[in-house]
Amino acid sequence: MVSEQSDTTGGDTAPLALKILVAGGFGVGKTTMVGAVSEIKPLRTEELLSAAGQTVDDTDGVDQKVTTTVAMDFGRITIRSGLSLYLFGTPGQDRFWFLWDELSQGALGAVVLADTRRLEDCFPAVDYFEHRHIPFVVAVNCFVGSRTYGAQDVSRALDLDSGTPVVLCDARDRASGKEVLIRLVEYAGRMHTARLLDSVG
Repeated sequence: MVSEQSDTTGGDTAPLALKILVAGGFGVGKTTMVGAVSEIKPLRTEELLSAAGQTVDDTDGVDQKVTTTVAMDFGRITIRSGLSLYLFGTPGQDRFWFLWDELSQGALGAVVLADTRRLEDCFPAVDYFEHRHIPFVVAVNCFVGSRTYGAQDVSRALDLDSGTPVVLCDARDRASGKEVLIRLVEYAGRMHTARLLDSVG
């Protein structure tokens, strides 16, 4: 979902809109982050957790959570004049992963939210984006009461490729979320440029 056109009358570049995914495990803060940074009222597809879902959804560590995203979250943020990001929050449970292929079409990159109390929950998202060569950053959502780990510790624990950014954030804080998104756009831009140069070299 990249929109870039030239104004034929003045040669100016038209506003640019980039598609970004916000992914990660169940209850890691994806809906919270999209809602916190969005400058429009976010679209949410949350439903109450049902008794039937308890048999298939792993809620260990998020016992207080009563809702879940069943399709996607959507929000928009303007990073600077002429550059907007469309944010698509993915569902976290295994049974909704079939939606990821549709949501990832045309995405510039992704934010993988991680919770150090349940770090293994973000492995599927890391694997998904690595195998599809979609640039991503890992954003550690620093929950109150959770043990603090440095970015290098998290990178080693997830066995990330060299250069994949790991940032600490608070998904509830707009400024913190915006910094994560800026870091992703910068990183994805470098990755796309490097691939373009490789293809013509």
